[in-house]
Amino acid sequence: MSRIVLKLGGRVATAGAGEALALRAAGHDVTVVHGAGPQITAEMERRGITPSFVAGRRVTTAEVLEVVRDSLAEVNAAVCSVIGADAVPLFGDEIGLPASQVESLGLVGHPAPSAPPEVVAALAAGRIPVVAPLASEPDSGGSLNVNADEAAAALAVGLGAERIVFVSDVPGVLMDGAVMEHIGVDDADRMLSDGTFEGGIVPKLVAAVRAARGGVRATIGTTEVIA
Repeated sequence: MSRIVLKLGGRVATAGAGEALALRAAGHDVTVVHGAGPQITAEMERRGITPSFVAGRRVTTAEVLEVVRDSLAEVNAAVCSVIGADAVPLFGDEIGLPASQVESLGLVGHPAPSAPPEVVAALAAGRIPVVAPLASEPDSGGSLNVNADEAAAALAVGLGAERIVFVSDVPGVLMDGAVMEHIGVDDADRMLSDGTFEGGIVPKLVAAVRAARGGVRATIGTTEVIA
C-alpha cells in the first residue's frame, strides 16, 4: 500500500474529491490538502477588502485571515461531503502544522515537513484526512495562512509519501501551449528564475520541486516533476 497526498485546487476541490475515493479503492493511503483561492478572493471582494498578491502569494492581514479561515471551512466541508463518512476534516493550525512566518506577506507562513499525529491516526484507521492549509508558528502559536501547494508538499515529505498529485483546472505544465510530459527539477528552477512561468503554475511547480527533492514522486496534472 502506497501513501499519496492529493492536492486539490480551489476551483476543482469538490469535483476532484472523488479522486481521493478512487485512489483509496485502489489500495492507497490518501491525504487530501485543498485550496480555496477563488472562494477567498470572492469573499474578500464581497466584504470590500482589496486582495493583494506578491509573486502569486496572498498578503494576509488579521482581517484577511478571518476570510481565509471561513472560506477554507466552506471548501473543507464540501470536500468532506463528497468523500463521505471516512473523511476527517482537519485544520493545519489546529493540528500543529509548523510554519515560519514570512513577515513581508503578513500572517503568511512557509510550512515545514511534518507528520501531524491526527493525520497519521486517520490514515492508520483507514480514513481520509482532509487538511485545510493553515499553520501555526511554533514560537508564538499564532495562526498563519500557507499556500496550499506548499502545505501539500510539506505534508508529503513529512509523511514519507510515495506520490504527490496536484489536481487543478490546468492539464499540466504548459510550454508553448503544449503540456510537458516531464520536467527536471534543475530545469524547473532555471525556468522559474528566468520568468518562463507565471501565474498559478508557479507555486505548484515550486512545491512539486520541493517534494521531488524530498524523495516524493510529484505530478502536476500529467506532467511529472523529476529529481
